[in-house]
Amino acid sequence: MVDAKFSPEISLTKPSGNNLLLLLTVLLLLIILGFAQFFNQLVNFSQILLLPFGISAAITGLIGYGVVPFLRRLKAGQVIQEDGPQTHLTKAGTPTMGGIFVVPVVVIIALIGSKFALSAIAVSVVTLAYMIIGWVDDWQILRQQSNKGLTPRMKLILQIAIAVGFCLWMAFTQPSTITNILLPGNLILPLGVLFWGLAGFVLVAESNATNLTDGVDGLAGGTAALAFLGLGILVATTTPALGIFCACMSGGCLGFVLHNRNPATVFMGDTGSLALGGSLAAVGILSGNLWALFVVSGIFFIESLSVIAQVSYYKATKGPDGVGKRLLKMAPLHHHLELSGWSETQIVGVFYLINAALAILAVISS
Repeated sequence: MVDAKFSPEISLTKPSGNNLLLLLTVLLLLIILGFAQFFNQLVNFSQILLLPFGISAAITGLIGYGVVPFLRRLKAGQVIQEDGPQTHLTKAGTPTMGGIFVVPVVVIIALIGSKFALSAIAVSVVTLAYMIIGWVDDWQILRQQSNKGLTPRMKLILQIAIAVGFCLWMAFTQPSTITNILLPGNLILPLGVLFWGLAGFVLVAESNATNLTDGVDGLAGGTAALAFLGLGILVATTTPALGIFCACMSGGCLGFVLHNRNPATVFMGDTGSLALGGSLAAVGILSGNLWALFVVSGIFFIESLSVIAQVSYYKATKGPDGVGKRLLKMAPLHHHLELSGWSETQIVGVFYLINAALAILAVISS
């Protein structure tokens, strides 16, 4: 029985996938142009953010029309978990690994746009490395036709290895002030050597958090687009190369949502979601915007927290029969909302609006 307080008739009307694509596009453009006027940086923001964003969105969207049918011919269909929401069973066979036509293309556009700046190269390497982990995981799942790709242990080891490599590069190339975290109110938190442990954790946690959010049509791509744009605005004038990189990633995510909007014709898979999270974290760490990264990643954080809470509560309430209680109907949070009566498009629409607000908050509070 549907819980009345989550009834879709009470919460929201059900928007279409096309309406959500339009909403996302409008939100992204309003944020760019709004802050361009606010900071009186219309010319700079047009060159650093708007132009790369538009080029990346257009190219990614167009390439998708060729790649998605190709993935379908390869029979790269998603394997749907039987214990997930029953409505998702109809999605079985939808091509996955869509991140393969987003991430490399966006990275190339970003590198050209930034004139191969060292910071953009470093973040691109991290992005592609996480993409490769995701691709191997997706390929194993497709090859075995099960939900078992890389083992969680192996995936974690690889993620940590990339994080360590990135941190070592920063330790030898960046100023010592990178270990100072800037907080709201111009407060500075000097972490010293502790910064490196935090940076490594953030990289791994962010990539996994974005991966957990990728469970509803258009959700991960759209929220990532807004998160990247929030960070991009923050670094546009201080580190233009990273601003261009973020704008390209945001545009690429929008181009992907063109094909991933409900009903999705392709899923990004771990190939895309791990790369987006790792990339977002790398920009936040390298630009010294860990606080802003935390704010723009609010949706990803809550989604991860819902999984942690669900697992912890289940273990804590295990009885003699070895069965525990569930805190949520299903984790992550978006699945709980689905089973509580929300439609996929309602969830995505609300999350878009929340993440747009978080992106704005990150800029004005940093």
